[in-house]
Amino acid sequence: MPAIQKPLPREKSWLVYVLRCADHSLYSGITLDMARRLSEHNQQPGRAAAYTWSRRPVRLVYKEAHQGRAAASRREAEIKKMTKADKERLIMNDSKPRFLSQKAINPRERLIVALDFPGVEEAKKHVELLGDAVWFYKLGLELFMAGGYFELIDWLAERGKKVFVDLKFFDVPETVRAAVRQLQDRGATFATVHGNEAMLKAAAEEKNDLGILGVTVLTSLDQGDLRDLGFEVDVGALVLSRARRALQAGCDGVISSGLEAAELRRELAERLLIVAPGIRPVANTDDQKRVVNVEQAFMNGADYIVVGRPIRRAAAPAKAAQDIQATIAGLFG
Repeated sequence: MPAIQKPLPREKSWLVYVLRCADHSLYSGITLDMARRLSEHNQQPGRAAAYTWSRRPVRLVYKEAHQGRAAASRREAEIKKMTKADKERLIMNDSKPRFLSQKAINPRERLIVALDFPGVEEAKKHVELLGDAVWFYKLGLELFMAGGYFELIDWLAERGKKVFVDLKFFDVPETVRAAVRQLQDRGATFATVHGNEAMLKAAAEEKNDLGILGVTVLTSLDQGDLRDLGFEVDVGALVLSRARRALQAGCDGVISSGLEAAELRRELAERLLIVAPGIRPVANTDDQKRVVNVEQAFMNGADYIVVGRPIRRAAAPAKAAQDIQATIAGLFG
């Protein structure tokens, strides 16, 4: 009786992977154990690649399985030859959900930088430092209280920059209407309203060419904060409810964390603009709680992102802005 041949053990799958480094560059490799290899890249200098060790932290953004090391090596070589834009598309096409903005927006204007400074002169110096790396700026309450707010809007417009007036109007509807009327000829692109449907409707009726954005839930608030404020509702549900009301009131879009952007796109499709603050390209260490990185925000459906401290506090602010712009260019071409 012939001996029964045991099937040869199936070779474990080799993984081809792509990491995103802290400087937004991409690194590819192969491994049998993704968890172990990722730990080595971030925590074990003797076993990590020299390239990634100086660019920590790194995170996994793409992987695919191959039977055999030779096949994986060939595929890795193909990925290494790709341009960064092609690699970004590879990552994007593998991500779920996919809600990349379809609106006709100049990619360089999708980055909005927050000018959170105590005075106009400091803000101007920052704009000059960033130069052509940034074309859209957000002006908030701190600058408004410093004086020279509208003069700064004019100064930015003279330099071809776009302006987002983030004063979060909240008052009786007629006062909100009057405040929006004051902005009509100022050259601003967006203004925010943080109120109920009547306030949003009053602003929208007076907007002309000004885009009105309804604030949903501040990114500095989490579920516990909402509970303290008396909101016994899930954050996502509250964001969606407020977005629907903003749309019904005639607003052009909303301010929403990138975490909730995907749900807004599922429910409301491309019917409104989504501007996502609280962007943290690397690990977050400040008071923003509901944060995402650049890629996550856009993949979840954001049309614009707002970045402040990660650029303002960077050792080289212009380089930090350029890195984000490179990521955006990789996503939108």
